[in-house]
Amino acid sequence: MNRVVASGLLCCAVACGLVASRAAPIRAETGTETGQRILRDGFERGGFAPEGGLFYKDNPEQRAGRMIFDRSAPYSGTGALTLTAVPSCPPDAAGCSERAEAWERPDVLVPFRSAVWYGFALRLNDPLAQDDRRYVIAQWKREILPEAVGDYSPFLALRLYRGRLGITVETDQIPSYPIGGGERPEGCLPGEALVLSRTEEQQTRALVAIESGTTTENYPSYFNACAPGIRVTPHADLPSAQQGWIDFVVRSQSGPDGEGHIEIIADGVHIVTVQGHIGHGGPGLDDNQYFKMGPYRAPAPLPWSISYDDFRRGPRCSDVIRIGQCPPEPPQASKAIGKPPLSTSSDARKAAGP
Repeated sequence: MNRVVASGLLCCAVACGLVASRAAPIRAETGTETGQRILRDGFERGGFAPEGGLFYKDNPEQRAGRMIFDRSAPYSGTGALTLTAVPSCPPDAAGCSERAEAWERPDVLVPFRSAVWYGFALRLNDPLAQDDRRYVIAQWKREILPEAVGDYSPFLALRLYRGRLGITVETDQIPSYPIGGGERPEGCLPGEALVLSRTEEQQTRALVAIESGTTTENYPSYFNACAPGIRVTPHADLPSAQQGWIDFVVRSQSGPDGEGHIEIIADGVHIVTVQGHIGHGGPGLDDNQYFKMGPYRAPAPLPWSISYDDFRRGPRCSDVIRIGQCPPEPPQASKAIGKPPLSTSSDARKAAGP
């Protein structure tokens, strides 16, 4: 893969505009009308397009990150956005993370349970990390209020595990059955999600898609149980993290009570359908979902760089798809699978980041 290199002149120009780019607009009231908006940004202008709905958030974790509007080998057009997480955490700092993410602006957010489609292209730049250090490439989360206890992981995340792509879905803790135990002695039943039961955080994380050519030995062994409350229909494997540009199309619809529905398409190939318990409920959570893309990781000694291009969002798959075919839309929201509605207890959650 080509390493992204920006000219010093471009770096200077972008740096001069970072204050304006990083500042979030004043929050506007959101609702169903925001879900009907079509957003696009090809990163052609040396800054975020107003109609694209993205910004670089100014917070302590992001200030060490680097953002460059680059013209070196974009996916399409003449520009791309390169985001780089750099070593910035003090030695032995507990819970510290390093990131450089472009977020959706507060005034364009969509209600948490609404269905919305996203499209974006990405390229993982050299050097490609080969360890397992909680690398996240893109993520969808529910808004969290300041008074919330603990933390909530992304309900959908595109991740890197030991140099290979994977996709996870997360929800409040639901029943699961350890592989090798009395309930699942040989493995998961057809359609059940392979999961990690994160008991301390009261969350269940499912691994729903992996890179082509990958075996379980390439992935962490802690996905060791099966959850009937998350139904996974695989269609194809993810492309290689090393192939260069990959164009993703994603249907995001959370549903902590079992009505969630996610579709993943990569380079025009339908990868996976996920239904059931997706996302989080309970006190301390706000009304909207939000998307952000960029490198997020636990502390590491080298920079981690990802380029993004051709961001788009809309209420329909046809608003965002570039190649391939859209999967059929469900006639109605799917019902709870395998479990009655979840409690909204205020159990403390102690997870640090995605």
